[in-house]
Amino acid sequence: MSLTLVCRYYRLKLLGRCLKKRSQDRRDIHTSSMEDLLKRELNTTKLRPIGGGGGCINHGEGYETDHGKFFVKMNGDKGARVMFEGEHASLEAIAATGTVTVPKPIKVLDDPRGRGAMLIMEHVDLGGLRSYADQLGEQMARLHLHNEEVAKKAAAGSSRVGQGGDAVPTYVSQFGFHTTTCCGAIPQDNSWSDDWVSFYATRKLKLQLDLVEKDYHDRETRDLWPQLERKLPKFFEGLEVTPSLLHGDLWGGNGAENDKGPVIFDPASFYGHHEFEMAIASMFGGFGGRFFSAYHKLLPKASGWEARHELYKLFHYLNHWNHFGSSYRGSSVSIMKSLVKDY
Repeated sequence: MSLTLVCRYYRLKLLGRCLKKRSQDRRDIHTSSMEDLLKRELNTTKLRPIGGGGGCINHGEGYETDHGKFFVKMNGDKGARVMFEGEHASLEAIAATGTVTVPKPIKVLDDPRGRGAMLIMEHVDLGGLRSYADQLGEQMARLHLHNEEVAKKAAAGSSRVGQGGDAVPTYVSQFGFHTTTCCGAIPQDNSWSDDWVSFYATRKLKLQLDLVEKDYHDRETRDLWPQLERKLPKFFEGLEVTPSLLHGDLWGGNGAENDKGPVIFDPASFYGHHEFEMAIASMFGGFGGRFFSAYHKLLPKASGWEARHELYKLFHYLNHWNHFGSSYRGSSVSIMKSLVKDY
C-alpha cells in the first residue's frame, strides 16, 4: 500500500473520534448565552442556524442574520483565542495581497461561559475543488510571488502599490509572522529570523520533535535529529530563499470553490520558503495535476526540489503524529532516515 493510501486510511480511522467531538461542540454552540452574544456582536435580532461542519479541531456553524450570512468557528480549549487570532491575522494578510480569495474575518470573541473562543467570519458557499484547480494553482503562485513583487515595485520607485491603489504593502525581509498562528491546534513560533534554514530547523522541525519527545520519548527520532540537523544546509546549497507569504496548512481539505472561483481557508500563515506550501498540498490526496502544473508554470522547481519536498513533508508528518498519535511515526522516521542516508 502506498504511503498516501496509508495516511488516508489513518485519517478515516480518526473520523469517528472527530465526529464525537463535533457532536459535543455543536451542542455547545446552541446555548442561550452563546446566541445572545452573537446577536449583540452582530447587531441582529435574527440568528437562524443554516448548517455547519468541522473537524477534529473546531466546529463551525452558519447563521442567517439581519445583515446577511455569517460563519462562526468555535473551540472550547484553553488556547482557542490564540488560535483564532492567528487565523484572523492570516486571513487578513492573504486578503491584502489581492491574489486569492479567502473568507473575510470579522472578529474573535471569548466564549461567554468562560471556556474557549470563537471566530466570526464571512459565510461563503463552497463546493469541492474541480473546475478551478488550475486557477487556484496560479493564484497560489501569485500569492507566493507577491512579496517579491512588492520589493520590485519599491525598488522602481512606485509610491503606491497594491490592488486599486488602496493599500501600500511593505516588503517583508524576514521569515516569520507578526503573531502566533496554529497549525492544527499547535501554536507555531513565528519569531522573526533572517535565516530560513535556521528558522525551519528551530521554529518548525525542532518544535515538533520536542513535542514528540515530551509525549512519546522516541529514541529513534532523538538519535536521528542531530544527524539531520547537521545536514540541513546541504539541501539549500546554491539556492536563495526569499520570504513568501504562505497559507501554512494548504492540504486538500482547506481549498474549495464556488461559482466565482477558488477559495482557501483555515490558514496558519507565516513568511517562509514557497516550496514549503507544496508539501502538504501533495499529501493526503492533494490537489491533483492541474493545480501543480499551473503553479509550477509561474514558479518552476529549482534544483534539489525533490529532496526539499521530503524535508518539508517531514514537518507535516510530525505535526500529525503530535495531533493524532503514533500512526504517523513510521512516515516521520522513514523520511528522517532517508534524508540522513542520502545526504
